[in-house]
Amino acid sequence: MKTYQTSEIRNIAIIGASGSGKTTLAEAMLLEGGTIKRRGTVEAKNTVCDYSMVEQEYGYSVFSTPFFVEWNGKKLNFIDCPGADDFVGGAVTALNVSETAVILVNGQYGLDGGTMNAFRNAETYSKPVVFAVNQLDRDQIDYEAVVEQLQAAYGGQVVKVQYPVNAGTGFNQVIDVLLMKRLTWKAEGGTPEIDDIPADQQAKAEELHAALVEAAAENDEALMEKYFEEGDLSMEDVREGIRKGLIARGICPVFCVSAQKDMGVRRLMEFLGDVAPSPADVEALKDSDGKEVPYDSNNAAASIFFFKTTVEPHIGEVNYFKVISGTLHEGDDLVNADRGSKERLAQIFCASGSNRTQVTELKAGDLGVTVKLKDVKTGNTLNGKGADHKFNFIKYPDPKYRRAVKPVNEADMEKMMSIMNRIREEDPTYIIEQSRELKQTILHGQGEFHLRTLKWTVENQDKLPIEFLEPKIPYRETITKAARADYRHKKQSGGSGQFGEVHLIIEPYTEGMPNPDVFRFGNQEFKMSVKGVDEFPLEWGGKLVFVNSIVGGAIDARFIPAIQKGIMQRMEQGPLTGSYARDIRVIVYDGKMHPVDSNEISFMLAGRNAFSQAFKEAGPKVLEPIYDVEVLVPSDRMGDVMSDLQGRRAMIMGMHSEKGLEKLSAKVPLKEMSDYSTSLSSISGGRASFTMKFASYELVPADVQDKLLKEYEAQQQDKE
Repeated sequence: MKTYQTSEIRNIAIIGASGSGKTTLAEAMLLEGGTIKRRGTVEAKNTVCDYSMVEQEYGYSVFSTPFFVEWNGKKLNFIDCPGADDFVGGAVTALNVSETAVILVNGQYGLDGGTMNAFRNAETYSKPVVFAVNQLDRDQIDYEAVVEQLQAAYGGQVVKVQYPVNAGTGFNQVIDVLLMKRLTWKAEGGTPEIDDIPADQQAKAEELHAALVEAAAENDEALMEKYFEEGDLSMEDVREGIRKGLIARGICPVFCVSAQKDMGVRRLMEFLGDVAPSPADVEALKDSDGKEVPYDSNNAAASIFFFKTTVEPHIGEVNYFKVISGTLHEGDDLVNADRGSKERLAQIFCASGSNRTQVTELKAGDLGVTVKLKDVKTGNTLNGKGADHKFNFIKYPDPKYRRAVKPVNEADMEKMMSIMNRIREEDPTYIIEQSRELKQTILHGQGEFHLRTLKWTVENQDKLPIEFLEPKIPYRETITKAARADYRHKKQSGGSGQFGEVHLIIEPYTEGMPNPDVFRFGNQEFKMSVKGVDEFPLEWGGKLVFVNSIVGGAIDARFIPAIQKGIMQRMEQGPLTGSYARDIRVIVYDGKMHPVDSNEISFMLAGRNAFSQAFKEAGPKVLEPIYDVEVLVPSDRMGDVMSDLQGRRAMIMGMHSEKGLEKLSAKVPLKEMSDYSTSLSSISGGRASFTMKFASYELVPADVQDKLLKEYEAQQQDKE
């Protein structure tokens, strides 16, 4: 295999809805490029890209899979991405290391939710988009309607390069208005016959050709002037205009394919090789220090970024990388910028699924793979001598679905965590949290489908039975008014005893509130003389503020830390639901000591018990986590989605139109979001998507608090 220069490399993410035919397209591309001799099928479970156990079991893509095709002197690096939104991490990874996105559209369904999600992802990462309308050989195909849907959603930048002559079961012809030729395939597909456009299609072809030329010219002033002067552009000029338009995201060309029949695939690859931008054509990446790092093979030291890890039987970890700068050679010694360790890349390969082709070097911008590294994880950067970059440009979406997970056999907990951490290396959108607060292991993911796939993998590939449980909610407790209490701890059991007495007042704390002055409880007035204030930011959020107002040496200063410790212990287990307490100010204003029996343990216990008594009298309330939720939904499903949210105690914050969709913003309690990803998919037919992010803690309604208190009391009785 030859060494390809940066200008000869094209990195392309194949994205789109589930069922659009991405893996089938990949097989056709691999066959056309000579990488494979016979095409596999998803049904036969023998495709290059869907080679993992879980993908073959379920018949859909779970992981993004790189493959390459050598085509007309270019190296086309493709990444076949999962279509389901639950596996969006694969698409996010692919888009971050690619310069172009091919969005495959199911010609039968047109602009569905998966296509919308794919375009939004490409837009998020500012990637050029080429549309390819697939399944043109199926019944009930209306190509013109599909393109009209795309244009209605994404504007005039959507421009036809091809249109089918006979879409439907007999499909075998397209008119290419860039080449201004007719392409006709035999039943076996592959290489088309190319001839002149027939007279009955000439007028339509010329009209679309003019629209394509004008769209290409709009992206370059010199081309626009030439177009106005001459009324047309050469094919090379049009290609250059489209290339610049792609880079600027000002044009989205539309192609016709039947991936299953291998029709239109060669022409699509030809276009990508000729027109799609190379790494050298796009903006330089920035490292974590904000320094631009151009894709320079000749004048820069080698720097490579690892974007994906898989684990294969008999091999172990397989690490995929992109060469960001310099030239990587087989046997190079590099330094891990994230971990400080040294690595030798004894062998480097180009990958197509589980098949690997060994190479001696890779230039900047190319994708490669290696094995048997000592200490490299997804997201790490390796640098050669003279480079000191670190890259962290892949940002994964926040999780949207959570379940508690545990092994069926409690003794397998350590084994389960080891497996989970390995799976997270393969898919970083999983987050595994061992919650000391909830006393559960919480698995976060993108949806029910996402977590169910992990469960299948653990149980069938790793032979470890696990179970999912409803996760507990991390409630918080606080107070709503001031309260006073005192407690004397006294214990005598021969010899020196224990004695400590603490008088304190607690009140709700808000940021910036003035120091306490006077408190009134009944007919009593308590004046405070502040000697010192300690603020303790709590790891679970909020603060404990401790005010020392002791006068006359009633409690020695050496016992103050013990009182603080006792109060903090009670903050970790509130009296209402056993949840963490937050945002409380404690004023210790009096107490008593014994010259012999007072010690730290005595004042710790006295402080803890005084705090507990005061807490119960201070209008204690339960707080629940509230999340900011944004839903993108087609307008015809807006009413149903809003009704569902309102049934989840949501507070609707606003709505507006955004690129053909309605964006609904709401604040929703985490408790009500447990099954939302599944419910939203059902309500919208898979056409809506959402994001959620922690916003704040807010008081729960009275009826919800009553229910929580009864549940906690029942749990405590069961323990007794």
